[in-house]
Amino acid sequence: MLGPAAFTCGLLCGSFLNVCIYRLPKKASVISPPSHCPACGRRLRVAELVPVVSYLWQRGRCRSCGVAISLRYLLVEILTGFVFTALDWRFGWPAILWHAPFFATLIVIFFIDLDCQVIPNRLVLLLAALMPVRLLAGEVLFLQAAAGMLLGGGLFYMLAVLSRGGMGGGDVKLVTALGLWYGWKLLLPVIFLAFFCGGAVGLVLMALKVKKRKDAIPFGPYLVLAAFFVSMWGEQLVNWYLRISGLI
Repeated sequence: MLGPAAFTCGLLCGSFLNVCIYRLPKKASVISPPSHCPACGRRLRVAELVPVVSYLWQRGRCRSCGVAISLRYLLVEILTGFVFTALDWRFGWPAILWHAPFFATLIVIFFIDLDCQVIPNRLVLLLAALMPVRLLAGEVLFLQAAAGMLLGGGLFYMLAVLSRGGMGGGDVKLVTALGLWYGWKLLLPVIFLAFFCGGAVGLVLMALKVKKRKDAIPFGPYLVLAAFFVSMWGEQLVNWYLRISGLI
């Protein structure tokens, strides 16, 4: 296990993920130009790019123009650090080498869909591109992955057609990629947990009159949360369900 190194790598990765979250919806390069203040355009110095520390040192403001920097930048860095630490605890070395990029991509999807209600195709393709490593590592069988892809893609495509746009095409593609990654067996709890969490949050938002019944609510974040939970405790969840249902 990597221990503190996993958390540090997560912090550094989270800093880059912030760039992706900000630029990808604008169809801008995540490499050029270098990191800069979105308000005044000044290029950030090396000291201003240190995760967490630079934000706290600058008190959440640009050193040049004084414009407030969103607290999300700090939260994404810390979140990614904790996610990488959890993955290190769950999978260890060397499996973290492919699980960490997978969940880093899901974190970007989470925040972009939350903000813009869109899931960029290139991110879904990146998730799918990581799949051969998981197959070679023997974490999932090819037939299970293929069945998961067909199950997830087919089910959500049907939901998208029946809902007449209530379920977006990005959600269909994301579930297809998740089905490929998890296989049909673990995709089922991912779908169940995503709908459960999405429904519960939706009811709370309507009760608080933050959202109305027909208002669109992005579903991608709930799929990401469910995917993380299943990666951590999916096998235990499936076995628990089989036991209480009397199937085993």
